[in-house]
Amino acid sequence: MQGAEVLFSPLVAGRLRLRNRFMRSATAERLCRADGTPGPELAEVARRLAAGGVGLIVMGHTFVRPDGKASVGMSGLWKDDQIPAFAAVAAAAHEHGAAVALQLNHGGRQASPRLTGSELVAPAAVPLEPGSPVPRALSEEEIWQLIDAYAQAARRAREAGFDAVQLHAAHGYLISQFLSPHANRRTDAWGGTVEKRACFLWEVARAVRTVVGNDYPVLIKLGLADFIPGGLTLEEGLQVVGLASSMDLDLLEISGGAGPGNTRSNISKEEQEAYFLPWALAARQRAALPIALVGGIRSLKVMCRVVQSGAVDVISMSRPFIREPGLVQAIASGAQDRARCISCSLCSTRADVPTRCW
Repeated sequence: MQGAEVLFSPLVAGRLRLRNRFMRSATAERLCRADGTPGPELAEVARRLAAGGVGLIVMGHTFVRPDGKASVGMSGLWKDDQIPAFAAVAAAAHEHGAAVALQLNHGGRQASPRLTGSELVAPAAVPLEPGSPVPRALSEEEIWQLIDAYAQAARRAREAGFDAVQLHAAHGYLISQFLSPHANRRTDAWGGTVEKRACFLWEVARAVRTVVGNDYPVLIKLGLADFIPGGLTLEEGLQVVGLASSMDLDLLEISGGAGPGNTRSNISKEEQEAYFLPWALAARQRAALPIALVGGIRSLKVMCRVVQSGAVDVISMSRPFIREPGLVQAIASGAQDRARCISCSLCSTRADVPTRCW
């Protein structure tokens, strides 16, 4: 197909070098021990994706502190003696020439007290939903402690051999909660205007950069709108994009925020694909950052159209790679021109078992 060659061409995105434009978006693999330490199963996931031709594999999401764990089997990199186990995951990806990043996260009010044994903490004492547990608002000192937890997890990821880290600022987790006026009702320096609500992200990015150094890629996954009443609006999300352009980041992955519009099911037509593309087009006008786009991309035709739009540099997918780790090679060889994923979303409905295609 005309234009497909760019999908398989190398890309330099800031400090990040990729062999092609295909990115495996961070996915909750649910293959780790209770403390977050991965076993050989997670390394095998990375190996299969790399052997299947993916250019950038983002592993995760990974809690930076035990009280941030959100699901059974979630990975966590919060102590130094976990570094060797994560090094095996990075090495598995490198065996087949892929770059690999680790997504850093804290659940905030979406953490699971049942799993952590800790109380919920969040920007403000606002429950996730009516009837949900009410989190305790973080103190100023605790906010700085959490910022350091992100930075130290990034240090460990670099020491483990990961090529980059990605800050998870989407899908209603802690950074997303600070950005959202629904979750963040603080009246101090960490809440109020968009700029103040973005202070936590700003300080996390700065702390991570200080720890990993100037030569190491730092990426971000940013939810541009919350899909909930009183949540982050698209215009506010685009303002955050503008702020992110000054955070010394290397790649911006565009996604949704906290509500049910983050993923969509039953994608069977080309016009249903790439549902966040208009957001990427708008984000391109706010920041010069390289952009990755996730959200319902399934066919080669749409992949080409997305990149040719000029707004997107990297094609990011999650569910298709759950079903087909070898999808990139299949497309490159001409064996198929679209993913076999039918977007049923069953892979993400069982939070108590490892992620798989059912």
